[in-house]
Amino acid sequence: MFEITYHKKILEDLASISSSHKNIIRKSIEEKLRTQPEFFGKPLQFSLFGLRSMRVGDYRVIFQLKKKEVYIVLIAHRSVVYKIVNTRM
Repeated sequence: MFEITYHKKILEDLASISSSHKNIIRKSIEEKLRTQPEFFGKPLQFSLFGLRSMRVGDYRVIFQLKKKEVYIVLIAHRSVVYKIVNTRM
């Protein structure tokens, strides 16, 4: 099992997401990233090397693996997630 930790601005990310989507995202993080983050997260390239992305409907969960820890960097709609992820690093 992996420990899940969050960037300090994740609560701001979640504020703009509907409660039904929040529940789906939370469930996906708990079921998928806590158990097999390498399998469910797609490795990102170029300036985002070292990060991974998990698709949850129209939303993306951007995270980084650190041994037995999954560090959630950003949760945002797919239309903007890759534009703002560099501001979190």
